[in-house]
Amino acid sequence: MFKRWLMALVARVGLIVLTLCCCVLLLYLLACKPVSHGSQQSLPWAGSATSKERYMALLQEREDSHRHYINSLTKQIAQLKEALQERTQQLQESLDKAKIKGILPQGLESLHKTPTQSDLKEFFRSQLNQAEVNSGVKLPSEYALIPFDTFTLQSVYQLETGLTRHPAERPVRKDRRDELIGTVETALHVLNGPKHHTDNIRRKHTFSPSDFIQGLTRTERDRGSIYELTFKGDSPQDFTQLVLFRPFGPVMKVKSEIVNTQNIIINIIVPLSKRVDTFKQFIKNFREVCIQQDGRVHLTVVYFGRDQIDEVKAVLDQTTRETRFRSFTLIQLNEEFSRGRGLDVGARAWRRSQNILLFFCDVDIHFTADFLTSCRLNAEPGKRVYYPVLFSQYNPSIIYRNQTLLPSLQQQLVIRKESGFWRDFGFGMTCQYRSDFINIGGFDRSIKGWGLEDVHLYRKYLHSKLMVIRFPTRSLFHLWHEKSCADELPPDKYKMCMQTKAMSEASHSQLGELFSKQEIQVHAQKQMK
Repeated sequence: MFKRWLMALVARVGLIVLTLCCCVLLLYLLACKPVSHGSQQSLPWAGSATSKERYMALLQEREDSHRHYINSLTKQIAQLKEALQERTQQLQESLDKAKIKGILPQGLESLHKTPTQSDLKEFFRSQLNQAEVNSGVKLPSEYALIPFDTFTLQSVYQLETGLTRHPAERPVRKDRRDELIGTVETALHVLNGPKHHTDNIRRKHTFSPSDFIQGLTRTERDRGSIYELTFKGDSPQDFTQLVLFRPFGPVMKVKSEIVNTQNIIINIIVPLSKRVDTFKQFIKNFREVCIQQDGRVHLTVVYFGRDQIDEVKAVLDQTTRETRFRSFTLIQLNEEFSRGRGLDVGARAWRRSQNILLFFCDVDIHFTADFLTSCRLNAEPGKRVYYPVLFSQYNPSIIYRNQTLLPSLQQQLVIRKESGFWRDFGFGMTCQYRSDFINIGGFDRSIKGWGLEDVHLYRKYLHSKLMVIRFPTRSLFHLWHEKSCADELPPDKYKMCMQTKAMSEASHSQLGELFSKQEIQVHAQKQMK
């Protein structure tokens, strides 16, 4: 009994002690709770306004901290870029100095190149492919063709004469001179360079400026400038041609090749009707240039009608007897004169297997041996036809009216604005291979008399893929002769004939002086009083 009471007492006392311990512990925890500081222990979803303000202040503080950190990183990046740029510049200067001294270590050549060099090369190559360099492009009309200018080390022969109206520019403007001389120097550097053998050219001597014969140049405004330079070769019949292209940047080498003209025969075709005296003058020039100097020509004369045919035969027979030159062909046509018809017959009359080079010529044309060379160099079968711009002589009786005697013909043939003009509106004189002439369809045989047949043929080539080479030629002259325009011509041809006649008499200043001759004399008499 006593044990049961004792155990119940112990249990009650233990429960009371446990309860007291719990109360003490709770009081201890409440006494040790940290003091609250602002909103650090407040919850965002607490409903009071004070809690929201504390939360927004906390966000602002963190945003300011991130902004300062970002500004610090940006400043460090800028400092690193500046240091890198400095080091890159120092390295580039060191490489430049090493390259100049020739001590650039092997394997560092690529470091010397700018990162965009491949892009520049690709762009320049695309410009070259689009330019009319290696092949012709189809053109809408004769006005779309860009003619070449001819230049030597001393002069530039150009169609665009500007305000000076000088057909030959002497001396050349400094900017143009620097451009052309720089191009010749670049060509000499290429020809004499160590890598020139890659074009299968065997050089026997070092090229110098004295080897430079002449150059052609023209600028395609959306592409660049093209230069075709001709140098002397190892023999009188060998020439070296170098084509350069400046795509609005450094000059690029296009090709370099030796052109051997020794076996290129030129068939000179002359349509003729009467005019025997003029023909005798032509034969005199032919003997001096073609027989005595060149020797690689054939002359085809297509004569219309029967009048004076015997005199023409006598001139040819006399030439054969005196020079032993027998490479003549005389074709007689008993029909009305037609220049296009005569040239067409003469071109098709060649029966040999060789693809002959044709030179369509008139009886009042004077040329030199240099022109025959130019004819051979600028025409290429299936690729190029040559349409030279000749220099047309003014009426000598007007030009030299103040002189007692007329100068000799050689003295008259000078390229000055007082003595003549570039006949840029004429397309009758041309060098082209017979195969190209046949393939293009030849002349329009329906055209009779004077004019237009050459323009129609010229337009055929412009519409084809052949390249038309056209530039002022300093070795080809049109001699002045009295021109009469037949009443039988249709209005358009008669107008063209009269325009040509007016332009061929004298320059504007000379015609103006003749027109005002009486006024000038009256003024001179007044001054003498």
